[in-house]
Amino acid sequence: MIIAEKARPAPDWQVSRWFNSSKALQVGDFASKVIVLEAFQMLCPGCIYYGLPMAQKITSHFKPEDVAVIGLHTVFEHHHAMGPEALEVFLKEYRITFPVGVDEKGDDAMPRTMEAYHMQGTPSTILIDAQGRYRTRYFGTVEDMRIAADITKLIAERDANLAMNEEDTFTSDAADLIGATNDQCTDEGCKLP
Repeated sequence: MIIAEKARPAPDWQVSRWFNSSKALQVGDFASKVIVLEAFQMLCPGCIYYGLPMAQKITSHFKPEDVAVIGLHTVFEHHHAMGPEALEVFLKEYRITFPVGVDEKGDDAMPRTMEAYHMQGTPSTILIDAQGRYRTRYFGTVEDMRIAADITKLIAERDANLAMNEEDTFTSDAADLIGATNDQCTDEGCKLP
């Protein structure tokens, strides 16, 4: 199921511990990259059979300068069975290579990041654009072709914005140069600045 979101700044991740990363991570650390946030529980069959393998495929099919995949272990049931120690073993056994954060426990059963992103359960996949805006949320399984197309669209959108900014800079620089040249030109010729 795909739920389109009104583009808004993506909430900060409220994570108590990170795996596969030497530092704490936030959305702002990935400027100019599309972020795929894969929320999962290690005892969730849909996460094991679909969500995590899909996230791992994304890391191998897209360039790391274009897309960052981040896992979020967001436990809302069976807390005693899915602690950080068990997660560490799980990540090694399933060969998960992308960074994974442990969602902080909230005041009730709902983990904090899961609540901030209005997730319905796991697996959930969130797409965050290169400007750090929360763009799309999927709950459950989604076809590989669909998510690849949505990621590609966000990369193309980023590239179009970058090209437009470069064009604006070039146009502005050219106008400055022309203006400077005009000030130094007379009917007899133009002097070097």
